[in-house]
Amino acid sequence: MTDRTDFAAVDAELAARGFTRMVFELDRIESLLDLLGSPQRAYPSIHLTGTNGKTSTARMIDSLLRAFGLHTGRYTSPHLESVRERISLDGEPVSEDRFVTMYREVAPLAELVDQRSSEPLTYFDMTTALAFATFADAPVDVAVVEVGLGGAEDATNVLQAGVAVLTPIGLDHTEWLGDTLEDIALHKAGIIHKGATVIAAAQEEEAARPILERCAEVGATVAREGAEFGVLRRAVAVGGQVLTIQGLGGVYEEIFIPLHGAHQAQNAAVALAAVEAFLGAGARRQLDVEAVREGFAAASSPGRLEKVRTAPTVLLDGAHNPHGMSATVTALQEEFAFSKLVGVLAVLADKDAASLLALLEPVLDSIVVTRNSSPRAMPADELAELAREVFGPERVQVTDGMPDAIEAAVAEAEADVPGELAGVGVLITGSVVTVADARRLLKR
Repeated sequence: MTDRTDFAAVDAELAARGFTRMVFELDRIESLLDLLGSPQRAYPSIHLTGTNGKTSTARMIDSLLRAFGLHTGRYTSPHLESVRERISLDGEPVSEDRFVTMYREVAPLAELVDQRSSEPLTYFDMTTALAFATFADAPVDVAVVEVGLGGAEDATNVLQAGVAVLTPIGLDHTEWLGDTLEDIALHKAGIIHKGATVIAAAQEEEAARPILERCAEVGATVAREGAEFGVLRRAVAVGGQVLTIQGLGGVYEEIFIPLHGAHQAQNAAVALAAVEAFLGAGARRQLDVEAVREGFAAASSPGRLEKVRTAPTVLLDGAHNPHGMSATVTALQEEFAFSKLVGVLAVLADKDAASLLALLEPVLDSIVVTRNSSPRAMPADELAELAREVFGPERVQVTDGMPDAIEAAVAEAEADVPGELAGVGVLITGSVVTVADARRLLKR
C-alpha cells in the first residue's frame, strides 16, 4: 500500500511537467504507448470532442453503459480537486494506491521518450497514458474518453475510436484552434476515423460542414441531432428535468436527469445516441428503457449548476465562454426562481470576459469579481474595469481572493432581504478553476 506522501510526490512530479504547457504532436504519446504495449487497443472506446458539454455528456455515457452492466473507464479533464478525478473506473476516481502504482510503471518509459525528444511529454500526455494503461490493467469493457483540446492533434487521438461524439462547437481556445467556427470544427473533426459512427449535436452550418466533409472523406456514418435523434419534450422537475428523447432505436419516455438546463437535455440526447450506437441499437432495436432510466437518474456533473449550499442557495458553474454562459443563463431563467441573485466571477486572461459579463448582467442583481488560483487568471482589477462598464460601478465589488469574494457575495445576497432566504442565491462562475477553488472552500 502507498501512503499520502507517495501520492503527493507523484502529483508533484506530474505538475513539474507544466500543468498548462501544451505541445500538439502525437509522436511522443505514440512512442510512450508503444513502449507500454499499446494499452489503448485493449478495449473499444467512445471518443468525445466539442466546445461545451463534453464532460457532462461523457459522465452520462459512462452512467448509461454501467446501467447495462459494462465495466467502464472514463477519462475527462480538467479536474476539480484531485488529478485522480480524470481517471475513473466504474464511475469512481481511481484510488491513490492504483494511481501511484500505474505512474511508477509509466514514468521510467516516459523518461526514455523524453530523452529521445526535443520536447518532454506534457502533463496531459502523461495523464492520458496513465488513463489508457489503467483501463487496460483493470480491465474495462469500454473507455469513454474526452479530448483535452481540439481533436486532430490531441493526445487522446491515438484511440481511433469506433464511436466519435461531437458536442456543440463554439468559439473558444482561438489562439490554438483558429478564430472561425470552421477552423475549430476542422480540428475537432480530426477524431473521426475510418469506419467510425459519428454522433453529432446540432451545429452552426459553418461548423457542420467540416464534420460532414470529414465523415465523407473517411467513410464514417453520421447521426445528427434534429434528424436521427433529439429531445422531443422536456419539463422542469424537482432536482432536474424529465425528458422524452427520440433515440436512434425509438422513443424513450419519462427519462429523469438530475441536471438543469436545456443544454443538459441536449447532452442527454447525444449521450443516449452514442450508447445506442456503441451497443448496436438502431432502426430495428431499442435499448431497454428501464436501464436507460436507471443510467440517467444516476448521472451527475459536478460544477455544472451544482448546488453546494442552501439559505442562501450557492450554485457553482464552470461556464467559461459565451456559448456555455448563454446556456447557463437560460437555465437560471427557466429553472430557478431567484428573487435576488449575486454573482462571483473569476476568469482566465485569454477568455472573452466582456461577453460573459454582458450575458450575466440581466440575471444578476450585483457581482463580485475576483481572481482564481490559475497562473493564467485575469487580474481582479482588470476584470472589475470591464464589469463596471457592463453593470455600472454601484453593482460591482472587487476582492483579491475567493474566500473574501464568497463572503462578500453571501453578505450582499442576504442584505435587505426580510425573512426567509429561500429565493436568494449566489452564482460562482467563469472558469473550471474558479469552481474548483470555491468547491474546496464550500464542500469541506
